[in-house]
Amino acid sequence: MKRILTTAILLILLLVTDLRSQEERSADVIVYGSTPGGFCAAIAAAREGASVILVEPTAHVGGVNTGGLSFSDSNQTVRSTVMGLFDEWHRRVEADYQSRGVKLPYEVSVKDQTHWTYEPQVAMKVTRAMLDEAGVEVVPREPLLRVEKKGARLVSLATTSARFSARVFVDASYEGDLMAAAGVSWTIGREGRDEFGESYAGKQYPKKKMEISGFDDSGNRLPLLTTSDAGPDEAGDDKVMVYSFRLCLTKDPANRVPFPKPAAYDPARFEVVRRYFAVEKRPHLLWDLYPLPGGKFDANNGIGKQFSMGLVGAANGWSEAGPEGREKIWEEHRQYTLELYHFLTTDPAVPQNLREQLGELGLCRDEFAETGHWSPQLYVREGRRMKGLYVLSQKDVLETPEKEDPVIVSSFPIDSHDCQRIALPGGGVINEGTIFPVRMPGRGHGYPYHVPYRSLLPKAEECDNLLVPVALSCTHVAISSIRVEPTWMILGQSAGIAATLAAKADLPVQELPYPTLRERLLAAGQVLDLPVLPDLPPPLKGQVSIDPKTLPGIVLDDAEAELAGNWSHSTNFKPHLGTGYRHDDAVGDGNSRAIFRVKIPKAGNYELRMAYSAHETRATKVPIIVESGGRKTEITVDQTLPLPPGESFREIAEVELAGEAETTITVSNRGTDGFVILDALQLVEAGE
Repeated sequence: MKRILTTAILLILLLVTDLRSQEERSADVIVYGSTPGGFCAAIAAAREGASVILVEPTAHVGGVNTGGLSFSDSNQTVRSTVMGLFDEWHRRVEADYQSRGVKLPYEVSVKDQTHWTYEPQVAMKVTRAMLDEAGVEVVPREPLLRVEKKGARLVSLATTSARFSARVFVDASYEGDLMAAAGVSWTIGREGRDEFGESYAGKQYPKKKMEISGFDDSGNRLPLLTTSDAGPDEAGDDKVMVYSFRLCLTKDPANRVPFPKPAAYDPARFEVVRRYFAVEKRPHLLWDLYPLPGGKFDANNGIGKQFSMGLVGAANGWSEAGPEGREKIWEEHRQYTLELYHFLTTDPAVPQNLREQLGELGLCRDEFAETGHWSPQLYVREGRRMKGLYVLSQKDVLETPEKEDPVIVSSFPIDSHDCQRIALPGGGVINEGTIFPVRMPGRGHGYPYHVPYRSLLPKAEECDNLLVPVALSCTHVAISSIRVEPTWMILGQSAGIAATLAAKADLPVQELPYPTLRERLLAAGQVLDLPVLPDLPPPLKGQVSIDPKTLPGIVLDDAEAELAGNWSHSTNFKPHLGTGYRHDDAVGDGNSRAIFRVKIPKAGNYELRMAYSAHETRATKVPIIVESGGRKTEITVDQTLPLPPGESFREIAEVELAGEAETTITVSNRGTDGFVILDALQLVEAGE
């Protein structure tokens, strides 16, 4: 017992000595994490008159905004609502290029232009300049060790070499590290469907099953497959969507640096990809490549692809790990990417044209010199999520978007990458977890909705001087829309302004009067009112699907068809007609048929239109046969083609129909090469 007490006293003395040896630093506002939300929070707080220290656990400042993500997600439904520091940051990027006489393929001031691009080195230059001008002190390489609290108040955070105290703190880390250390409730992974009534919660299978075996000859699961049992469809789990790097690449010989050789390469690791290429009818490059200024490309994980840059399943545990654990996971992702590049550029299983196309690319000599031209930032798409005053969910994004205390209008689609890759015991391999972008009719992007101030706040009894704009209070489905840099930047700006107001008034952040905050947000150039979109189905009324009765002509919903063969019901892609749509699981076996029977009241020529959700995974030659009055018309439809803007249907043919006699329209999957979507058909008299 005496030895135990002596040991305890020694540990306490060591801890006290350690605390006393640390440098004492203080400011009005401490921001932890220099993510896009973090550096915007720091700039905004400083501009409001606060002294600000931005503490970053790594050597890299700017998160993915300066770490390779150079293809901005500015393509929101209502671009004019995404303003504030996000808009200013991009204007300054544009001005940097203009000052050097470089013409960009966009103008930030033109609101209907999207997909702004830039080089990582320019993004870093602009970020550093804005931080310096605001007077923000940036302290890198200071990972969080512990915090000190008095009651519900966070007093300080301690890192490896300093102790930082403030009146108000902002946790802007991707992972929610400060929030968790401060004893704030959090969750990670995915909710079950019943928890918040979310149809996109639980397991999601929008990608077609690959008709390949996921097992070797001994019955063992192949590498790159995470499980043979994904769990119940409706249940949640602790899995996060895949992480990857955003690499800056080039073909320019003067700037190209060859990819490093992987530390180890085992061809057997990619056997499942080899089998995929053996059966894929339309092989394509597995990386998404976005053109950038300077003859460069931003390489990204392809959400619609079966295999890509993301190492499925490897990101689980990242947020909960310490610095050493994250370093290990980071290196696992890097080695996977290097091995994948080597496989895709050398293995005979990969079509030669794809090997050559990717083989032309290398790293950029003028980017990321300190880290061997490799991005120092892993793309952490989601981490912990706070259980705060208000949990934002699917319903808030799609059905009830208006809130009384908004700090941003966001309108990016609900968009999740894969979480699992499953070897099916009965045969086949399937990816799970992707939520293909849930888009607003006619706009191609997401529904506009408010993120309330309450979603940035912990419960007052847990911590009353902390704001959390990145690992905020929401569900997995909601973070799948929130998780883009424009939204995080403006949420960070809102948190920085709120932090300064609370610090100056010496108020708990939960007691900051919203009218005061709103006034300062508007003064900082933010937009807080939901747009009025009279030409679109209003999300305010919860209208996600389209009522066929509201449309002109004769509308034939999938629910009216006589079905044969395999047709799966789905509501994943919206909008859709009626209560959902059907698809054939991309089997292309000719056994799935849908027959619509209708009597036309007036003979004549009719426009035949088709409703479907366009996507690259759709079939390009869907066979349709129209039989009426002894006439037979055969049509093929490419369902990868988008619908006209603002329309629910696309015209596919003009057909002559007999009056009174029965007309049949048959849709099948005979010889198709992707998903056949069966949503609805429409007949409208030609010339109307």
